[in-house]
Amino acid sequence: MSEVKLTVLGGGGVGKSCLTIRFTHSKFIEKFDPTIEDNYRRQVEVDGAPALLNILDTAGQEIFAAMRDQWMRAGTVFFVVFSVTDRTSFQEVDEFVRGILRAKNVDSANDTAIILVANKSDVVGAERAISSAEAAAKANELAVRLIEASAKNDVNVTECFEEAVRLHRKLEAKGGEDATTHPRRPLKLLSKCVLL
Repeated sequence: MSEVKLTVLGGGGVGKSCLTIRFTHSKFIEKFDPTIEDNYRRQVEVDGAPALLNILDTAGQEIFAAMRDQWMRAGTVFFVVFSVTDRTSFQEVDEFVRGILRAKNVDSANDTAIILVANKSDVVGAERAISSAEAAAKANELAVRLIEASAKNDVNVTECFEEAVRLHRKLEAKGGEDATTHPRRPLKLLSKCVLL
């Protein structure tokens, strides 16, 4: 049985913990203290094969930004979560994806496993700041998979985590090795270097 190390990233208040708790405990928590770092484990069966999900739910607050590189290096699959009601969280998506690529030492999202999760999709009307079309355009630009979800209404939550397992398996097959020990490529060297 393969172990999938899933790291859940995103700004503060976007619903990272709500998605994780909805999946792991089948309940929705309306109010809770902001997360710093929580770990969850759940065994699942996806496409007829078992997998163990090791989920790292991370802090979104800026004061914990220094810990992000460590969280990104630890994961093999990533959720980058934003709230469709919060344009700032949507604008932070690029920074999270760039951070993952840097931490994994890869050139594009095609070389890793990232899912863009548009949470709070149950919200409609004027409260919704990001349209489905805008979210899809961003996912296309970044070359990542997009899933619209609602932790509150339990819409596409299980699908997000099942897709994480599928992407992990694809990454394993592509690399011909366990994705958890994916080797770092050597850093590109500059042709000229001047030391003063």
